[in-house]
Amino acid sequence: MNSRVGIGMTSTRTRDRLVERLRNKGIRDPRVLQAIGSVPRYLFVDEALSSRAYEDSALPIGHGQTISQPYVVARITEAVIAGEMPHKVLEIGSGCGYQAAVLAGLVRNVYGVERIRPLLARSRKRFLELGIRNISLRHGDGYEGWASHAPYDAIVVSAALEAVPEPLLAQLSERGRLIAPVGSPGRQQLIIFQKKPEGIETERLDDVIFVEFRRGKVER
Repeated sequence: MNSRVGIGMTSTRTRDRLVERLRNKGIRDPRVLQAIGSVPRYLFVDEALSSRAYEDSALPIGHGQTISQPYVVARITEAVIAGEMPHKVLEIGSGCGYQAAVLAGLVRNVYGVERIRPLLARSRKRFLELGIRNISLRHGDGYEGWASHAPYDAIVVSAALEAVPEPLLAQLSERGRLIAPVGSPGRQQLIIFQKKPEGIETERLDDVIFVEFRRGKVER
């Protein structure tokens, strides 16, 4: 049993309050709300921040990274599963694993690429503890994606881009969608890029703030 189970963070009421806040902010898909309510977010943050785990806010997870705000996670998840349910989703910048864990409750196969090895190791441990078996992770440069498992029905980029890397667009299936925050540091827009026979179609969702997308790998 996890050492933090006794502090009340697993209570149904605590999670239900978060779900209700998301519903009031416009998240309507019941599948997404159920997925958010089913993932114990407190396990994906540092123990010192456990009491804040069900706030609708981003929180630091070390290494200059954050766990995304639950509303943003829910908004991205709604965009991923809109229309035909995807079978294969790739997340670039999987961090502590929270977004991937939410997706794993809805999608058959989730793949994640993370450049910071300690974060990757931490998320692998969490997935094992939670019995989540449909997530595959790789330590690598997210710019390159994960070509050996392509094409993907959806790709989520969990870091702010100035422009979408061509390798990621190339790894989308026909009519697949890529969801990413695009813009300058400190303020971006969440945008859906959908691949269609005539080209890439875009749709703007929300103003967001994500950490900056970086190239390369970090070992420690």
